[in-house]
Amino acid sequence: MKPIRRTAATASALAVLALGGTLAATAPASAATAGAYNGACGAGYEVFTSTPVMSSQRTVAATTYVAYSSADRQWCAVTVRSKPGARVFMEVTLDTWPVSSTPARDAGSYTAYAGPVYKDLPEAGRCMVWSGTIDIYYNSDLGLCP
Repeated sequence: MKPIRRTAATASALAVLALGGTLAATAPASAATAGAYNGACGAGYEVFTSTPVMSSQRTVAATTYVAYSSADRQWCAVTVRSKPGARVFMEVTLDTWPVSSTPARDAGSYTAYAGPVYKDLPEAGRCMVWSGTIDIYYNSDLGLCP
């Protein structure tokens, strides 16, 4: 999605959240699908966006999913491995930007996913930033600005 459209889509979705509406997002995929959102955030969380962690130009090693619960008014992030296997270093981080609060972070040696981690809805003027790592591969993204 082009940056302008993504910003407009983010602003629109957050406006719906601020009005207490429900988030219209793609339904989470089945946990049986390798690399798909696995429901780790819990009941009521719906995936809002995702960021791939690439191990090459064409290979997605993992995906960091960011989900929201309108009931809890919290964001959640989880990094899911594309192909579960032997233990490998994985990490997921969720924080606010441009002023960091206390980052929500989970890191360790995992076979399938890192997380979930949770953060409250950011204050006005702040955005959410998230990242995911698997082995030596890393990616991050910024958005979800109220």
